[in-house]
Amino acid sequence: MSEKDRYRLDKVLANVGFGSRREIKMIVKAKRVKVNGVVVKDADMHVWLSRDNIEMDGKPVVYRQHIYLVMNKPQGVLSATEDNHGKVVVELLRTEHRNFEPFPVGRLDKDTEGLLLLTNDGKLAHELLSPRKHVAKTYYATILGEVTEDDGRAFAQGVVLDDGYKTLPGELQILSCGVQSEIKLTIYEGKFHQVKRMFAAVGKKVIYLKRLSMGPLHLDDSLAPGEYRELTVQELTALEGK
Repeated sequence: MSEKDRYRLDKVLANVGFGSRREIKMIVKAKRVKVNGVVVKDADMHVWLSRDNIEMDGKPVVYRQHIYLVMNKPQGVLSATEDNHGKVVVELLRTEHRNFEPFPVGRLDKDTEGLLLLTNDGKLAHELLSPRKHVAKTYYATILGEVTEDDGRAFAQGVVLDDGYKTLPGELQILSCGVQSEIKLTIYEGKFHQVKRMFAAVGKKVIYLKRLSMGPLHLDDSLAPGEYRELTVQELTALEGK
């Protein structure tokens, strides 16, 4: 039997949402958990998900390994699982979801808001972040300065960033232009501060940035900054098809 199917019982119960591992030890001590009809004495025991029947208070425990969350990331919060100096996105999650130990797929700058995917599915995260995949990401931005069609042509050819790297072609849509301009920009890679650096390359400054989409996944307008929800089956299927 594959070791990939073998898990610690306390981790299984934590992922299902029955509490922290410390709380689960108390639940086991209270004789509320059975495996294959036998009362569990040790929360650290290992179980095989394909073979063993787990019960909590007489009801079967249905385990799922992965979790997929879409968040409207607010400004002022870091796209990380931990940081010594600031609040991170996983702190916005409820315990039932934090127990899965999800992580953000890619990064949004601290002052950037919008769509952020969190999961504990490393394989899917790798597929979405792989430079070979060229997953589309669309942003809305407010720009200090008048954005012109010349900027659009420059982005369409790829611009040279401050470190000498030439970006892949991007698609710029000008929504309004003036002393401040509003735009949408679609890029196909994820270099550090890329949108800000692309506009800096054409002599302009991003003063507000929000990610609207990543691949087939679009920001849910019903989510206020800081709110999140689980992906629908349709959204997950579309992501896995990327």
